[in-house]
Amino acid sequence: MYRRPLLTALRTVFINGNRAYGQEFCSVRALASWRVSSPCLTSCRTLHSTPQLFNVNEKPQHTEEGVGAFTKLIEVMGFTGPLKYNKWKIKIAALRMYTCCVERVNYDEFFDNCSLPDTMNSWFLVAQLHIWMCMVRMRQEGREGKYMCRWLVHSMWEDVEQRSKIMGVDSSHRKEGMTSMTETFYAAIFGYDEGVLSDDCVLAAALWRNLFSRECEDPKQLELMVEYVRKQMQFIDALDGEDLMLSGEVKWRPLLEENAQSILKVATPTYNDTGL
Repeated sequence: MYRRPLLTALRTVFINGNRAYGQEFCSVRALASWRVSSPCLTSCRTLHSTPQLFNVNEKPQHTEEGVGAFTKLIEVMGFTGPLKYNKWKIKIAALRMYTCCVERVNYDEFFDNCSLPDTMNSWFLVAQLHIWMCMVRMRQEGREGKYMCRWLVHSMWEDVEQRSKIMGVDSSHRKEGMTSMTETFYAAIFGYDEGVLSDDCVLAAALWRNLFSRECEDPKQLELMVEYVRKQMQFIDALDGEDLMLSGEVKWRPLLEENAQSILKVATPTYNDTGL
């Protein structure tokens, strides 16, 4: 575990700006233990055949409900019109979903199997990959799903900012680092979207650019991550949309599996009549 003092190292990174952004400045294994504040809260494996994972979910896709001209107008202006679910419940579910992305992911597995340095930058790159997968799934749920995506990303930035404050980064350097992370995040979103809709070569290129920061020289590591994204997207796609909107609970399949083609039975989440 990387044990450089958090305060000194983090200041060094943010002072150096974007050039130091990818350098080691804190142990992500330590950062992963930081919990988001919630209001309620064997190397051997059998390779899968990717084409079998493209169109596993045969259920009809959600069609966005029709809305009136006034609703369209206010949403163009940046406001949110009436939704099927209470907005507060969606915000809580989005925070839970973000918590699943940062607390239910074994970061050590990714660092060890993908040769990623134990840094906050690596933590952020792995976290944003899982957040993106949740966003892809929730965008299938119409206007409510898009609203949830907005608060999922909002929860991510709130968490990143709180981590930097706890580690003593001053406001100017924190702003500089957040700007760099924002550029990284949205560039990755576009690349991953293109990759998941294309073949494995395009997805591998997106992972090489974003997750590996163009430094991966082992094709087996890229193969492992392509397999992981395909099977994880397949698994999330099988989750019930209404359950996700009300609970935000997401469980992740392990990075290494003996049978990557197996579909695990999804446990139905429990929540009370208020959606909590």
